Parts: sequence; C-alpha cells; structure tokens
Amino acid sequence: MSVVTDALGAALTGFTRLVTGAQARWIGCGPTAVQRIYFGNHSSHADFAVIWASLPYDLRVRTRPVAGADYWEKGRLRRYVINEVLRGVLIERAGSARTQDPIEIILAALELGDSLIVFPEGTRNTTDEVLLPFKSGIYRVACRRPDVKLVPVWMENLGRVMPKGEIIPVPLLCSVNFGTPLQLRSGEEKTAFLDRARQALLDVAMSIRVQ
Repeated sequence: MSVVTDALGAALTGFTRLVTGAQARWIGCGPTAVQRIYFGNHSSHADFAVIWASLPYDLRVRTRPVAGADYWEKGRLRRYVINEVLRGVLIERAGSARTQDPIEIILAALELGDSLIVFPEGTRNTTDEVLLPFKSGIYRVACRRPDVKLVPVWMENLGRVMPKGEIIPVPLLCSVNFGTPLQLRSGEEKTAFLDRARQALLDVAMSIRVQ
C-alpha cells in the first residue's frame, strides 16, 4: 500500500468501527498471521468492510474481500475504494456475462499468499432464514487449495446497520465472531462439506447467543 491508500484504509477502519462498534471476538482461533479464507454470513454491503476492519493491521493488509464486480465497478469512488484501498478480488456474478471463471480469479489471489473474505450464501440474505444454503464455490476452492484453513465468521446485527437499499449506515452495536477453522477432509463430498461449513457458521452464532 502507498502512504495515501494506507491512510485511507486506516480511516475506513476507524469509521467502520465507530459506526458499528464492532470488536473482534476470537472464539475458536486467534488472530494469527497465516493465510486463511474467512467466510461469513451476508446481510449488507457493509459486511466485508466490517470483517476487514476487525482484523489486526498485520492481517488486514494481507486480506482481500471477494466482491461482485457489477456493484463495485459502478462509479469512480467505488472503484477506487475496492481496487486501491481494499485490494478487492472482483468477480463477475452474472453467469451469462462472465468472461472469466470466478474460481480461477480467487485461486490466483490465493497463489499470491493473500487471505480472503468470502460469503458462501452468494447473495445478501433478506429472508427470514438465519442463513441461506451455501453455493458450491467455497467447496471448489477448498478442493483446489485444501491446505488453506477456512474460518467461519458470524456477524450479529449487520443487516440492521445497513439495510438493503440504504446508503447511510445506522449506528448500532455489532459483533464479529471468529470460529474454529476447518478444512476439506480427504474424500469429502460437496454436499457434506457445504453442510459442515454452514453448520460451523451456525455454531458460532449459537455460541454467542447462549453466553
């Protein structure tokens, strides 16, 4: 990062923490500077910024959010923030319009040694369901890079901080909870892995609600 983008990243981190009041809770692992894939529940555009801002600086500068190009490439400000400040990994979500395989783009980022932030639901959850079923992308990545540990991250109240359709966040106390890392097991089938990863995220949610 340049001095300017580093300063902007610090400003974004400070603003995000101020608005959400979010503090990282390392429940199942510690903030260790190793390559990881952080996967979380998805309810607002603020989600990956909150996970990113919750990481210590040495982890944050090597962690990149995976985000939809259709949203973040609209407008100069969005493009600057996602490309220069957050160093996002942009993927094309519309299958018919894709020119590159999103999985290959994600794997290329992992090859650089960076950690990633992903949302396996594939879209923001605006339903009454606690967590939507997971898409297959996280399984495909795990098959290609079984050495990289996946950390479930449950965010509480984020959907209320920035509801769908809103552009100004509502100040509200949130929590960012990091669970126990998991990896693809030898011979594990797609459905079994996706169910296990989804349950790991739900287990983090349950653990903070019974405290």
